[in-house]
Amino acid sequence: MLSQIVRPLVNTQVRLLANSHTTQTTLVETIARWLGYLGVDAEVTKLSSESDRIHVALRVGKPDSCDDGDWSSILNNLRSPAQIENNGSNSSDKIHESHQLQIVRLLAYLIQISDPQQDMSWTDIESQLLPLNLDTSMLSGIKSAMKVPQSPDLLNSVDPDIAAVAFPIAVKIAWLDQEINSHENYALSTLLSAMK
Repeated sequence: MLSQIVRPLVNTQVRLLANSHTTQTTLVETIARWLGYLGVDAEVTKLSSESDRIHVALRVGKPDSCDDGDWSSILNNLRSPAQIENNGSNSSDKIHESHQLQIVRLLAYLIQISDPQQDMSWTDIESQLLPLNLDTSMLSGIKSAMKVPQSPDLLNSVDPDIAAVAFPIAVKIAWLDQEINSHENYALSTLLSAMK
């Protein structure tokens, strides 16, 4: 699966950075190169260490696979006053209430299929979800949805907006155990297709 291909590359890159005498230059080039693999034209404009993290600022050009109309819409949407006002708020705060139920059910489904044979307690699940910085309403929604088996039919009618919100969280949930099984792969692929 994807994790088996990507992780050794990441580990190699980390060792290269740790042993480099030009860490900043190497990291700038690495970030641009890896985004380039995805067809994204990116330039690092700022790179600094902050406590135990690295702060990176990027200038991103139109991805290869993006058509001009979509790119113009993205730029116009980012320039709108509503986007600027909401810039500092938590992404899950912006989720419309009618969509949140479907999203939490999708996320609960992903947790349930991550290891169908294992019966995890909510305490274990919640401790794994906390680093994802989900708000309390999202966590309580997932907790409620976990009480019953969620159906794979949820994936059949996902609209693009819900898929766009759920997908990045779903990827993080699928990676929690460092593996992506065939059920998770299918769910992620379906969400990705729904966004197109």
